[in-house]
Amino acid sequence: MMTSTRAGTAGSAVQALIWAPNCLRLLDQRLLPAEETYIECRTAAETAAAIHDMVVRGAPAIGIAAAYGMALAAQGTAEAVDEAERVLAASRPTAVNLHWALRRMRDVWTHSHSAEAMTREAIRIHDEDLAQNLRMAEFGAELIAPGARVLTHCNTGALATGGHGTALGVIRTAYAQGRIAQVYNTETRPWLQGARLTAWELMREGIPAKLIADGAAAHLMSTQRIDWVIVGADRIAANGDTANKIGTHTLAVVARQYGAKFMVVAPSGTFDLSCAAGSGIPIEERTATELTEFRGQAVAPVGMAALNPVFDVTPASLIDAIVCERGVIETPSTEAVRAIISTH
Repeated sequence: MMTSTRAGTAGSAVQALIWAPNCLRLLDQRLLPAEETYIECRTAAETAAAIHDMVVRGAPAIGIAAAYGMALAAQGTAEAVDEAERVLAASRPTAVNLHWALRRMRDVWTHSHSAEAMTREAIRIHDEDLAQNLRMAEFGAELIAPGARVLTHCNTGALATGGHGTALGVIRTAYAQGRIAQVYNTETRPWLQGARLTAWELMREGIPAKLIADGAAAHLMSTQRIDWVIVGADRIAANGDTANKIGTHTLAVVARQYGAKFMVVAPSGTFDLSCAAGSGIPIEERTATELTEFRGQAVAPVGMAALNPVFDVTPASLIDAIVCERGVIETPSTEAVRAIISTH
């Protein structure tokens, strides 16, 4: 029986994605922290719906889920694989990991037309992500001086990846090494990934943390020393411009104003070298009801229009370091990105 790496092997009890033959089990992150429930996806269409509906989220985890969705489709016809690729690609347009994983699975299908080969490749993508996270965590932790106070945004831990995490993985490793004294995490509206998910992971790990409202970041950084803002990424352009959860750009501006350094942590698959700059990154906009309602309850007047972009782009000029499994890109630029990404 082929099974994927469990997130617990990275020192975290969190298992967001579990593969069993012909079934992908996903921890329903919409229900956390109140309820820990897994849903089962047995088709690519069910997997795509789970990605779109935010059952699973975080760029690396989306890519892994899409790979498993392709493996499920490979149990059927060639036409089923083609349709799976289409529906999975449309599920979340901003996260480049999804498209990277789909290309990789397509290559395997083209050369093998084998369901077993597709399953092996999806498991390999899952296992590689965990290994990359552990390597990135070591690189990122080395940048953090002992006693640091850090701020993170959205959720970038084991829930968002194949295990351990990207930005939260750096925080987890740096804390274990005695480098971090205090973590602050934003609530991350409108889905509250920071309040629901990052807080849940931090508390389970016993890492000292305080939750802040998104709008409190400037007050925090103006009144207390924050050494690093550490975030993940959904797509990184060739020049280092970085698309991440909405509000990331704001944090970068405030960090520059008050002297906090800014670190982006993402695997090499998050880089899109075909996109020269952040202006070319598609920004997903979601339904207005995510802002005007909360769990079905109206919080704004009925009929109120809303603009709901769920990502923004932080210019490379505001980023001090991008950490991937291949190393650290300090003062990101097209040349610096190429030196790390294109030479491997």
